[in-house]
Amino acid sequence: MPHLTLTNDLPGIRGLMADRPDTAIPLNDLADTLLRGPSPLTRGERELIAAYVSELNATRFCADTHGAAAAAQLEGGTELVKAVQHDPDTADVTPLVRALLRVAAEVQTAAVPVTAETVAAARAAGATDTHLHDTVLIAAAFCMYNRYVSGLATALPTEPGYYDEAGRRITAHGYAAAV
Repeated sequence: MPHLTLTNDLPGIRGLMADRPDTAIPLNDLADTLLRGPSPLTRGERELIAAYVSELNATRFCADTHGAAAAAQLEGGTELVKAVQHDPDTADVTPLVRALLRVAAEVQTAAVPVTAETVAAARAAGATDTHLHDTVLIAAAFCMYNRYVSGLATALPTEPGYYDEAGRRITAHGYAAAV
């Protein structure tokens, strides 16, 4: 049961944002910058990191929404996303992406520095300062987004195909256009 009474029937963060456009605008701008702005990581890879962190945080709405956006942009689609969410060490991703997912998992676990060993492994796989920066910021931001969605016990979508449509909408129009 959601903790807030919203003036709309939109699920997850979409309902919260529709009710509070004043906070929605900067949150969507941040998501758009992190997931669609300039980066050495593809948009699909960044969505995959967001989906993975959301899965670790057990935030179904975000894990499935960003998983669908990743699937729409990555070769391997939904099967790849599910494999990463289940076990990134056995998923068919590049060594660089696998190493960055390990970085993201450490950020998700606790607000402490990522271990030197994990950073060294990412660098050995080809990570630059920008890869590390973007991965840590995406992981940290999605911990915040996940806590926003889960903390207020937002509703999950009930219509079949919701997440696939959300993935297509995000891929085509991004986040800043959502408000």
